[in-house]
Amino acid sequence: MKKSLKVALVAICMVFAMSSFTKAQSKIGYINTNQLMDLLPEMKTLQTQMQAYQKTFADQYATMNSEYQSKGQKYEAGRSTMTDASRTAAEAELTDLQTRIKAFADNAQKQIEAKSNELLKPLTDKVRAAITAVAAEKGYAYVLDSGQVELLVSPAGDNLMAPVKTKLGLQ
Repeated sequence: MKKSLKVALVAICMVFAMSSFTKAQSKIGYINTNQLMDLLPEMKTLQTQMQAYQKTFADQYATMNSEYQSKGQKYEAGRSTMTDASRTAAEAELTDLQTRIKAFADNAQKQIEAKSNELLKPLTDKVRAAITAVAAEKGYAYVLDSGQVELLVSPAGDNLMAPVKTKLGLQ
């Protein structure tokens, strides 16, 4: 009798331990934020703004590059008749122009990236808030971005795209 009471007590403890273990497991959901961002109507406006911003740099780059090409052709055409001093000066000018073009391209890339981040911030904040709200409503402790992480196995029930689209008012 005493032995069966101990066995029953151990069994009850194990059941409680298992139930608390299953409660401790967290739900994990996933969503493709890139796909979601592309669905936002504001994204089209943002892309148009970015294309116009990039065009200003592209136009200036094209002008600088054509200047480099014309000076290079002029140098090649007159190289044989140039004195050593004028050849050295022309080569230095071409090298300087090439350095300025590279610096311009690097600076333009940084400015374009900064502008993109500035314009995207309100949209990413809006999407992140919707994802956080849906995760809280549905009891998800973690939400992975399936656009950034390769999910090898992912149950359809944990895909939060539909409820987040609804939260954002998208179809």
